[in-house]
Amino acid sequence: MEKIQSVKGTRDFYPEEMAVRNWLFDGWQAASLRNGFVEYDSPIFEYLQLYTAKSGDEIAGQLFSLTDRGGRELAIRPETTPSLARMVNQRINSLPRPVKWFSISRLCRAERPQKGRLREFFQWNTDIISDSAYEYADADCIYTAVDYLRSVGLIKDDIIVKISSRAMLAELLKSQGFVDEQLGTVYSLLDKQPKIPPDKFTAMAEEQIPDADLRERLMRLQSVGSIGELIEFAPESVQKSIYPLETLFHILGKMGISDYCGFDINIVRGLAYYTGMVFEIFDRRSQLRAVCGGGRYDNLLAGLGGPSVPAVGFGMGDVVLEILLREKNLLDSAKNHLDFFIVYDDYKIFEDKGLSLVNSLREKGFSTAFDYRRTSAMARQLKMASSQAARFAVILGQETIDSDEITLKNMADGSQKRIAIKDFLKETDKYEFQRRPL
Repeated sequence: MEKIQSVKGTRDFYPEEMAVRNWLFDGWQAASLRNGFVEYDSPIFEYLQLYTAKSGDEIAGQLFSLTDRGGRELAIRPETTPSLARMVNQRINSLPRPVKWFSISRLCRAERPQKGRLREFFQWNTDIISDSAYEYADADCIYTAVDYLRSVGLIKDDIIVKISSRAMLAELLKSQGFVDEQLGTVYSLLDKQPKIPPDKFTAMAEEQIPDADLRERLMRLQSVGSIGELIEFAPESVQKSIYPLETLFHILGKMGISDYCGFDINIVRGLAYYTGMVFEIFDRRSQLRAVCGGGRYDNLLAGLGGPSVPAVGFGMGDVVLEILLREKNLLDSAKNHLDFFIVYDDYKIFEDKGLSLVNSLREKGFSTAFDYRRTSAMARQLKMASSQAARFAVILGQETIDSDEITLKNMADGSQKRIAIKDFLKETDKYEFQRRPL
């Protein structure tokens, strides 16, 4: 029988990859809690209608769907926002406002695997459901994403938050002669523009917008590169829809992240439910897909049978993020490390003391290991300690046989010292590496 491979577009997480995944998740959770969000989760599959009704054709065409034994049409979740809306609708009258929830979810999309995009991936989602002060909620959402990215070492020279507004863009397009029925086509074009070569974009525009005059107006509109230029370009009828964006950029400046943010009229997001501000975060060199994307979706709860409540949120996937962090050499702290490895040269003499040390260190929350074979030479045990990336080797050797001492070896620089066991156990409280929670 041939070896069975993993399904195309999925990943196996060996310990090295699992360490990176856990490190990403820990950072996402820490940033969420730091910014006032609380965690939730939803089922891995939902009724198919939840997605086909409100997420638009793009998501509907990327579903892994199935029919269960009762004939019900289901789908594995390709995103979490519809699930969030369903859950909030069920308890909308009892939830205190603002609702600030986050989740870290496994998602699946039936699409062609390529760099930065897989069929199965993990995504960090944060959402804010608030009755008022839209721009402050929008800013808090963007700030949370930037806060995390800064916490893992990315600086303003590495990433850019590109921000626009669907509501503003709709008004601007209509002022240029486009009608409501054409807006979806234009949104789809603009969403694809950064992802395809210029000649292919031009060909798509010619095919989908046959009117040469309208195409020319769209190209001029695309050249608008800042809020100031937008104000000069837009007719008076559109000025009112620009004000929320001006306010948002002012708030982001006061929150200290304006250097990370910029206006980009081409940002529209592919999902049909976005209604206002939209944003995507890219690497500055624009070599990768978006690291993060989100925006305002004020009609989604009402569209799923609930009340009309304003909402904003974003999703950040692990695939593109890991590629970017690896390119920037920012994943060193994600590696597996062992705190202590217990080494002894004669298990008959030192086994009891060694196992007692294992217990004491583990009770303190330190990861600790030892050689199960009990017959290995000390050199081999030290090699094992090195292969497991131990930070320290705790050595019980002949030189300490007549004393209650150990030799503590720093595996990084090779330095070592003798120290009484009781003093060593007290000293571990001062060590700077992370102890595991009990």
